[in-house]
Amino acid sequence: MAKSRAGWPEIVFGGGSASSRISRAVARGDLAKIGPALYTSNLKDPPERAVERHRWAVIAHYAPNAVVTHRTAFDGRPAQDGTVFMTGPVGKRLDVPGLRLRMEKGPGPLAGDQPFVNGLTIASEPRLLLENLGIARERGGACRTVGREAVEQRLETILRSRGETALNVVRDQARVLAPALGAARALTQLDALIGALLRSRPANVLVGAAARARAGGLPFDPERVERFELLARSLQTVTPPLRPDPIVAGPAFENLAFFDAYFSNYIEGTEFGVDEAHAIVFEGVIPEQRPADAHDVLGTYRLVGDTTWLDRTASADRTASDFLDRLKEAHQTLMGGRPEVGPGQWKTRPNQAGGTRFVESELVPGTLERGWESLRRLRTAFQRAAMMMFLITETHPFNDGNGRLARAFMNAELVEAGERRIIIPTVYREDYLGGLRALSRQDNPSPFLLMLDQAQRFTASVRWEPYAAALADLTAANALAPGEAGGRLRIPRTAV
Repeated sequence: MAKSRAGWPEIVFGGGSASSRISRAVARGDLAKIGPALYTSNLKDPPERAVERHRWAVIAHYAPNAVVTHRTAFDGRPAQDGTVFMTGPVGKRLDVPGLRLRMEKGPGPLAGDQPFVNGLTIASEPRLLLENLGIARERGGACRTVGREAVEQRLETILRSRGETALNVVRDQARVLAPALGAARALTQLDALIGALLRSRPANVLVGAAARARAGGLPFDPERVERFELLARSLQTVTPPLRPDPIVAGPAFENLAFFDAYFSNYIEGTEFGVDEAHAIVFEGVIPEQRPADAHDVLGTYRLVGDTTWLDRTASADRTASDFLDRLKEAHQTLMGGRPEVGPGQWKTRPNQAGGTRFVESELVPGTLERGWESLRRLRTAFQRAAMMMFLITETHPFNDGNGRLARAFMNAELVEAGERRIIIPTVYREDYLGGLRALSRQDNPSPFLLMLDQAQRFTASVRWEPYAAALADLTAANALAPGEAGGRLRIPRTAV
């Protein structure tokens, strides 16, 4: 921001006793007029930048004690063209650089409206919902209302995040406000939308996918589903090298499956030495002090080492219901040693990792079904594997074991297609989590896809037979080192 000139603030309002002083400042070149009784001392930046930095003070000057309403209250910001919609004692239309003020004559602050900035008020949730269901007659520029579908989406979000009680409170408060707003027609629409979402009224008034799914009894997480679609679009633009897998049976297959299970558990905190885990899987040795942990490793191996299970990919399931059933069956196998987590049962409580809160329990089946539909449209095994792993990880459908299950289903897609697995070794854990976080928190799929490509490239570089050779290659690659120790995965330059 440029410094003010001659002690003037960046935005100056005209009128009153300062008028003559302002006129002299304009004549000297210290101020520039940019609107009715509106001046700036910033003569370097475009005037709209100055107005945008002081937007609400400017609005309060032209529309004191008015209410921020309609689209502006709904979105919580001006429209893209700078339009701000207000309601006040008189109608007003004003254009200055960086701001289009559109004030409709109507009621001032009502019950529930909240104090805003610079003496302004912003519409309450029930009020802004009613206003945005009204008929808009704006000519040119942004529309005053967001429309019925956007209101419907907001109502579905309220129900999903705050529950039925919150939605009923909104409806009750809207009934109180409607007479003052002259919003009888909008109230009828709002009541119909809320009733449909609560499944007490006909659902044919709903148009959005999330709202219609909820009314149909299979709600989903729209933000996650949008992220799945983002990943699907990105996957269709990448073509990693095709890495055929010659390992289909025998000792090499057993060794590969063992280390798949071993690393998948280790990065989740189920830590055994390699020799100890090998004895659990191949000799049936169950450590007396850690039977549940041993069953985790064994349960994972029973999935990733079972050619029959691996050959039945989720993408080949004929219906979403088949896919959901197979997920639960696999989870039963995986977590059968931990009855306290409900093996084969959808989660019953929220779960999260760090700052990431996963899909709410009531939305799990619907979200998985929508993700499965996105997966079915992908062409290559690598694309489907990446989508499968992220779908399960991002949804986190069970109380425990989600990461292991996600990696098992990912590799099932690859094994069935005759392609190399993707193994995430201990030292690669932070790269793995970083790729997931970039996609989950920043909607950036590139680190995630690069991470998977490099992990598959590493897996293809290891000699999986005999066992001693596999262990030697993993050790040489630093694969067994804890990631937090600062080591890096060493992939041979010759690996493709």
